[in-house]
Amino acid sequence: MTRVLRETLREWADETRVPHDLADRALRRRAWKPVGMVVLAVGLVAAIAVSAAVGLRDVHNAPDTVRPANGITLPARPSPAPTDVRTDTEHSPPTKLIAAGRMAVSAYYTIRREKISDNEQRVRYTWSLYDPRNDGYEETQWAWVDVAPGLQVAAVLEGDLISKRLGILDMNTRQILKWIDLEHPVGSVTWSPDGTKVLATAYSSYPDILEGKGAQVAPRPGSSPRTGYYIVDAEAGTADYHELPPMADEGINDEKKPFNMNGRQDLGWSLDGTMLWAPTSTTPDRVFYSLDGEPREAPKGDRYVAYSGISSTSPNGRLVLGADGLPTKITDAETGQIAGRQKVLQLHAWADDDNVIALGCAGECKNEFDNGLVLVSVDGQRMTQLAANRDSNKDGAWRWVLTPR
Repeated sequence: MTRVLRETLREWADETRVPHDLADRALRRRAWKPVGMVVLAVGLVAAIAVSAAVGLRDVHNAPDTVRPANGITLPARPSPAPTDVRTDTEHSPPTKLIAAGRMAVSAYYTIRREKISDNEQRVRYTWSLYDPRNDGYEETQWAWVDVAPGLQVAAVLEGDLISKRLGILDMNTRQILKWIDLEHPVGSVTWSPDGTKVLATAYSSYPDILEGKGAQVAPRPGSSPRTGYYIVDAEAGTADYHELPPMADEGINDEKKPFNMNGRQDLGWSLDGTMLWAPTSTTPDRVFYSLDGEPREAPKGDRYVAYSGISSTSPNGRLVLGADGLPTKITDAETGQIAGRQKVLQLHAWADDDNVIALGCAGECKNEFDNGLVLVSVDGQRMTQLAANRDSNKDGAWRWVLTPR
């Protein structure tokens, strides 16, 4: 969700040429910039947010619950989890598993734009999913995909664009363990940190719509079609629905008020799974809610990679990943002093306490769109290419999803 959201926002930004970053930022964290930055880019996907003044409708009422007849038993997560480095620098998109330390590329997607009228286009996703049977990736027909920590099961949405049917897929057998029928259509799914629940964001209509012609294509103005969300207990097979209106864009003229201009406003989990968050187009990049949809203060001590559910704090708690930039930097969690600089564009996730999965650039970094996944040390002295470089500004460029192994 979030990951795709932020990525799509970046990409749309760049593809539409509205400003320089309106698209590639949509599918890479740059679509989400503070008010003074590329605000329009935030209007696209991956993929997001909620206003501080959001009116929560009926969240105190008993939620609608869908209860399939039988629950399921989820496959056991590998213990200990593998930590080896796996690369595929020969193929783009990759055909072999890419992984480093505690994280792996569990899935990837490409997007394309389809004309739906003389003045409208929609963004469509094509997902490829890790296949443990051959340690590669398999293209799927699912509308949306997210892999649970451990890479044993995935949540998938059946059908086209948005869906009323959510499946729990066994990654090893490629069989659906359980189908869960939903009353409200959903447009994204994301697993809880413990891999037991799925958060599905509901929409009344497909959220990824663009308007305009040629180079003037931009996100459709107006309110997001988000209606709420489901929290699905994968083993019990239950789905509890909560209403949560979209964050309005009415705060655009008030720098102190969070707002969101995007159609897609997917929700995510806090690091410990006890709260939910919704992205904003402002700083800070998210607002928090209880699992029932009540506004909450941000969890103390939590630090996130921008517009993602990934912690920016190292596993041992000592270091913190910095913002996008060339070079990037990593700081001491207590003192704020710089622990190291890296010649990369973005820091995505900790592989271990000393190495980070990052977005590196080809050669001397003369073209930011000529980039690929790398593993870089905190001091920036060691770098391993994980995936082949590709033109991220090109139609059909693949976008990775990182998941704990």
